[in-house]
Parts: sequence; C-alpha cells; structure tokens
Amino acid sequence: METILEDQQRNYDVFRDCLSTALIEKISQPESKPKRRTKSKKPSSATAVPTSSPNGESAVTSESDLSNADDLAEFADYIASETFQALPEELKTIDYHAYVKDADLQARFALPLTGSDIPAIMPALDPSVADTLRTYGVTHEPAQGVDEFLAPVLTSFLSALSTPPPAPRATLADAEGCELCGRDWVPLSYHHLIPRFVHAKAVKRGWHREEDLQNVAWLCGACHRFVHRFAGHEELARRYYTVELLMEEEAVRRWVDWVGRLRWKGR
Repeated sequence: METILEDQQRNYDVFRDCLSTALIEKISQPESKPKRRTKSKKPSSATAVPTSSPNGESAVTSESDLSNADDLAEFADYIASETFQALPEELKTIDYHAYVKDADLQARFALPLTGSDIPAIMPALDPSVADTLRTYGVTHEPAQGVDEFLAPVLTSFLSALSTPPPAPRATLADAEGCELCGRDWVPLSYHHLIPRFVHAKAVKRGWHREEDLQNVAWLCGACHRFVHRFAGHEELARRYYTVELLMEEEAVRRWVDWVGRLRWKGR
C-alpha cells in the first residue's frame, strides 16, 4: 500500500472511515440479483484480487475472506490507500477552516457528487481498484461501477471536511465536572488551553489560528494549578492545547487518577 504522508494522515483517516462505512454496508447487504453466481468462501485464483499494489507492496490476497474482520480491514485499508492517492492534492491536506474560506474549491466539488463527477476528480485512479471492487462483488457493472460507488464516499468525505469541529465547552453550565479528574462537586474555573500570555506569539508563529485562541477547558482548582505546574505557557500552547493531549502524558494521568479519588468529608 502507498505510504500516507504525515500532513495527510488526518484526512486519510477521515476518508478511510467514509470508505469503510460504504464497504461494510455493501458487504453486509444480501445479494438479491438473479444473476448471482455461486461462490466458494474464498475466491479462486482465476478471480483473485491483485496481491500487490503498483509499488510491489502486499495488498489484498486471493485468500482474503471479507466475512472475516481482519481480512475486511486489510481490504478496506488497501482500497482506501490506493483511492486516497488519486485524490486532488488539496483534498489530502485541507482542513475545515481552509475549506469554508475557499469558495472556488466548494464550487469545484459541489455536493452531492455523482458518478459522472468522479473521472474528472480522480483521473489517475489505478484500474486495479475497479477490478478489485468488481471481483469481490462490491460493484456490479454496468448498474454500479467504481465511479458510482465512490461518489457517495467522496460526498461523505467532503461533508466531513466542511463540518465545523465540535466547540469546546464555553460556559460553566455546559461542564459536567472537571474535564481532567471528572469531579463534579467541586468549584470549576476555565483554563485557556492556549494561554492568553502567548496568544499573539501563537498566531504570529503559526502555532494556532486566531479563532482557536478562546478554546477553554473547565477544571477544578487542583487540576488547574497542576496543569500550570506541569508545563509553561509556550509548552502548553505548542504541545498541550487540548484535554486529550494533556491526558496522553503519564504524569497527568497519574495526577488525575490520584486527585479523582479524593472525597471531602461528608461525601
């Protein structure tokens, strides 16, 4: 399979999820066509899926059985990787904020896409993708070829890119307890995930967009003080600007586990 570049990984993950969902729906639907052929559990070598991608790396083998979760995952990875590489370069890296500001891009990929749109969008799509989908019964030409299969996948992918990310909890009423330790009976205060002292620097140096500067997390006093002891303003802005990034650190998880067990008298 093709190697996905680091700056493309986020969009590839979204695309693979959209494509995998479509594959699962197709494979899980019983075949109702009268021309259905009797198939053995595993495809014969005469109708085998190509065992390697154009660069010679292992892809999906003829021994794959799509009723098996591992084989289905490998199949989805192969199709997603080969198809993603054929996308226009801008779609491999663009994010929500850039997408909604680019009227030309939205016009070029007006939703919903149809099968007739796909050849112009993906002229370099490897023919082995169509062969593989057809061999495994995912597509049924001429009723539904690879273009008709991919059109709703790309529509779902672009819809995901144009959906704004979930907003951080902006008010105390939205908080269900400290976002680190989870305690819901102690007073909370808001923590700027990108500290205010470095807002100007964060924008000037390209660490963050201006619209992200007011992202906050609601923390108890103990956790709020711990976070500022754990890292300085610049480090928080560059490395720990979400609750999830903070929780990736073992020291934070140890603290959260300990403080989360504290109960005041009378509780």
